[in-house]
Amino acid sequence: MRTTKLSTTAGLLGACALTALLGAGTAVAGSGDSGSSGDDRAPTEAGTSFRTAQEVQQGLRATADASTGDYLYWSVPADAGQRPTVKATVKLPDSAARPSGATWRIDVYDGLRRRQSCMYGTQSRAAAQDATSVGLSCTLRTVRAWSEQWANDPLPGTYYVRLTAAVMTPSDQGLPVSAEVEVTSKEVGGSSAVDGSLAAPLVPGSTTQEAAAASDDASADASDEKNGSSASQALATGEPEDGWSSGWWSDRWVWTAAGGILAALAGIGGYALTRGTGRPSRVPPGL
Repeated sequence: MRTTKLSTTAGLLGACALTALLGAGTAVAGSGDSGSSGDDRAPTEAGTSFRTAQEVQQGLRATADASTGDYLYWSVPADAGQRPTVKATVKLPDSAARPSGATWRIDVYDGLRRRQSCMYGTQSRAAAQDATSVGLSCTLRTVRAWSEQWANDPLPGTYYVRLTAAVMTPSDQGLPVSAEVEVTSKEVGGSSAVDGSLAAPLVPGSTTQEAAAASDDASADASDEKNGSSASQALATGEPEDGWSSGWWSDRWVWTAAGGILAALAGIGGYALTRGTGRPSRVPPGL
């Protein structure tokens, strides 16, 4: 009877562990690269500085017509646990009208305007004489929910993409080009999770607007109410479609729970194998 009960308990625990593992597998499988959503909200022009950068959501392809020598800026939100990849394509004019090939380059800056290094990708490329387009890419490090003040780790917030011709001759300057930029992210998950989170994402201008709203209020109650509305409006600019994550949840919780269930199952199985069958029938009860 005891063996039957232990077998039933072990079976239930095994089913729970299998359910947890399947749930974790589904979460991991659903956190792949974000593709194009087919939305038509992508901007068709670019800014010329950090302040005028055109906002674009991840997965949308932004386009712009410009001239060689222009600085093109876009801004995109990136949240904790994401590994953004920036891809840019510059379509060049006819080679007959292009005397030499310029060198194109993309740079990515965070909300504090710190330049972020690329893990891999072709960040800079010279256009061949007969080339019709130039492709560039930059995969950033995984965005962390929290970091030391002295570190240059990517943090949640707004990221700026700058595309320009880094090296060119005077004859190249002013030639018409068209640019396409798309940012996608891979959800890395709990492997990059940290114990901590920022008080607020690094969205430029949110602190300034909140302080200005507080100074304009006459009473404390009115000040609190206005601060809340102003902060929400400021942080809504450049915010991901699903909102900013809190930073405390990751799939490590699922794997930890599944590991605990498997450990309990192993302990019960080991006990069932080593406890024996009880008192032998040849031994008197008094002994």
